[in-house]
Amino acid sequence: MGIITGNEFIERLNRLENEIWFDGQKIKGPLSEHPVFKGVLRSKAALYDLQRDSLLIDEMTYMSPEKQDRIGLSYLQPKTKEDLRRRRRMIEHWARCSNGMMGRSPDYMNTAIMSFASSKGLLENRTNCFPENIQSLYERAMEQDLSFTHTFITPQVNRSQDYIEDTSEPISAKVIDRVDEGIVIQGARLLATQGGLTDEVLIISTPKSLLNRDEAFAFSIPSNTKGLKFICRQSFIGGESSFNYPLSSRYEEMDSVVVFDHVLVPWDRIFFYDNVAAAVDFMSHSSFHTFANHQVITRQIVKTEFILGITELLVETINVGEYQHIQEKLAEIIMGLETMIALLEKSENDAEIDQFGLMRPSAIPLQVAGNLFPRIYPRFSEMIQLIGASGIITLPTEKDFHSDIRVHLDRYLQGATKTAEDRVKIFSLAWDLTMSSFGTRQTQYERYFFGDPIRLSSTLYKNYDKHKFVEEVNNFLNQQ
Repeated sequence: MGIITGNEFIERLNRLENEIWFDGQKIKGPLSEHPVFKGVLRSKAALYDLQRDSLLIDEMTYMSPEKQDRIGLSYLQPKTKEDLRRRRRMIEHWARCSNGMMGRSPDYMNTAIMSFASSKGLLENRTNCFPENIQSLYERAMEQDLSFTHTFITPQVNRSQDYIEDTSEPISAKVIDRVDEGIVIQGARLLATQGGLTDEVLIISTPKSLLNRDEAFAFSIPSNTKGLKFICRQSFIGGESSFNYPLSSRYEEMDSVVVFDHVLVPWDRIFFYDNVAAAVDFMSHSSFHTFANHQVITRQIVKTEFILGITELLVETINVGEYQHIQEKLAEIIMGLETMIALLEKSENDAEIDQFGLMRPSAIPLQVAGNLFPRIYPRFSEMIQLIGASGIITLPTEKDFHSDIRVHLDRYLQGATKTAEDRVKIFSLAWDLTMSSFGTRQTQYERYFFGDPIRLSSTLYKNYDKHKFVEEVNNFLNQQ
């Protein structure tokens, strides 16, 4: 079958009738009509339709040599540097369609599944490991153009280093039984972005200790599996008006807690279980982190371009571009953007064939970018707030412009280069990006996309080859 349309995605998701809880109630009826989910589902449907755009179809898809179907390019296992660039161009198209706001656009999880399938050899001939099931998932995902979310995080009950959970009443999801049909999972996982809004959910658990074999497992199951529940957080949609809430009305992805209430996972869905060493090796040495980083950094670059555009539009609207402190702020965004672009291109230029025959981007430039963006993104948000000043607060609504007070708004809220209505649209966009609940979630999301920034810095330090520089200094010191 290959690539699907946006309507096919919506219809298939509505048929699943996933168990989703929001504000104390179980969601009933079509998800695509629910006020909390319809905006992001429409935006996601547009991404699937983009794959069929006659002008972009060759940049978004490729022909399957086995079935002669169009397959999403996010599933392509790159064998050359040009393949990497093709993947990046595809990611850019999807990111620009959502202005980089959707962290779970389909290409992210498609990339994850592609990378896991490419690294399935790490599980060959190991106890309780089923690499063939990863390959089956990869093929099924391509053929049906499935949508996925994932959850890797355990509940934050007690994060002290010596905390050991009472396994008799599991909080963190665990294997509690093995039956003829498969394994039984009980407990919960965090933090599934778009949880319940996809065809399947991918779970990978890597325990902290060799003793916790019941927390070493990986599988993908349909989102409507019996006993699987998605508990949503509070919605960050300010309202349905795209004038008042230009971003949250379209791109609020929703995050959820995934609860496993005696969920049976069939054997043919399991990648591994009860094998801590395999779990650690698979997450540490598979190509997942590298290719996921490549996708994320590409999206973040597009998002930074959008931020630069918003900021410059603010400057032009109120005519403050002549001030040097404003120029300094814009230059700071430009430096961040160009640095991210350079790091991404270096990762592609320095790419090498890995042990599984894939052209894998160089990890270090991507790790540097992954450490940089969580630091500069909050700063970008702050600069928009500083440039917008009180104007980012004094915002009438769409209805105000269709009332008797419009004459006053047109006079007193006009900009140097914009009408009052256009000025308020621009400032509303800046507010929704940086000061609304949606905007502050975006900042927190980018801060912790790949985990604790301190841990990311530690990983970069450990992985970076410093020895050659130490040798140069020693050689200098030893000179007579």
